[in-house]
Amino acid sequence: MKELVVPSVGESIVEVEIGAWLKQEGEAIGQDEPLVELITDKATLELPAPFAGTLRQILKRTGETARVGEAIALLEEGVEAQPAPREKAPKAEGPLAMPAAERLMAEKGVPPEAVAGTGLGGRILKEDVLRHLESAPKPEPAPPPVQTPPPPPAPAPADRPWRVDEAVPMTPLRRRIAERLLQARQTTAMLTTFNEADMSAVIALRKELGEAFQKKHGVKLGFMSFFVKAVVQALKEIPELNAEIRDGYIVYHRYYDIGIAVGGGEGLVVPVLRDADRLSFAEIEKQIADFAERARTKKLKPEELMGGTFTITNGGIYGSLNSTPLLNPPQVGILGMHAIQERPVARDGQVVIRPMMYLALSYDHRIVDGREAVTFLRRVKELIENPVRLLLEV
Repeated sequence: MKELVVPSVGESIVEVEIGAWLKQEGEAIGQDEPLVELITDKATLELPAPFAGTLRQILKRTGETARVGEAIALLEEGVEAQPAPREKAPKAEGPLAMPAAERLMAEKGVPPEAVAGTGLGGRILKEDVLRHLESAPKPEPAPPPVQTPPPPPAPAPADRPWRVDEAVPMTPLRRRIAERLLQARQTTAMLTTFNEADMSAVIALRKELGEAFQKKHGVKLGFMSFFVKAVVQALKEIPELNAEIRDGYIVYHRYYDIGIAVGGGEGLVVPVLRDADRLSFAEIEKQIADFAERARTKKLKPEELMGGTFTITNGGIYGSLNSTPLLNPPQVGILGMHAIQERPVARDGQVVIRPMMYLALSYDHRIVDGREAVTFLRRVKELIENPVRLLLEV
């Protein structure tokens, strides 16, 4: 019997919430077959089976939390599936206990024979010990704090039956996203600067070369690859935006790992393009398309969500005309793209119609001054409006 443990799922993440179990106790499992969903503050991930065999016992149920390295199930390798065994009475010499249960019993001074084990073969689980502690008599229990439960939704008036409320609990991922965004607000000195870019040249280039590009590389030439290239070039010139604060030091990254925010069903996730400065337009587009597909199907790997140095988010795909993107700590910069809209602009003393996009750069003022932020955003604008410079790096 082998333990299925929670792997490392991201920097600074020490605990996950157990999502849906995709297999039941007693079911056969194939190697790399998804077994359970793990919910973190960045994404919902599927944990695959490390080998073929049988899922013998689930130790952590949906909704419970588990620390990195903690066992959440017992697996049997290389055997055919059989029905999960029923509870068995403890052996005469005393029941066996799982490591977490043993530690908790030792800490609380609970003898093993006092706990009824519900695990495989009468094993004592951590949950059994907690259940025993909760049921044991407690001397002089303190009165519970006075709490006012939220009032139930008011019934609809008889003359207006359509006026109803619906209370839906937040998903674990949604709660974690909310906590992380609030943390970004509270722990950074965030400011945002705005500009706009004329997208005429990029649109013309995509129209001219898009068909040949897709035929050769099997992927569409999108806008994101142009912005990734422009951001990398601007970061080389303004390194303050490719940095972070760490233990009282400013750490400047001499590599360019660009996070790309993509929709993951329950919320945005930010997989990372590693060494984006070394990627071609086609490689960027292929990786982004792959990220988007696997985000929808919860197939992203934990390591793909770790370690970005700068982030790009595109609210324009949802129709946003302008917004203030929130930082993704410990990063100190994030670029927001928006919808392309034809607007009248002045060119050579004439009013003309151009496809324009508002750009927003949020930055941490603890590291980045306004001059660097404005210079960075203006440089991105220049490169997008004259994309030939992206190829020549001038």
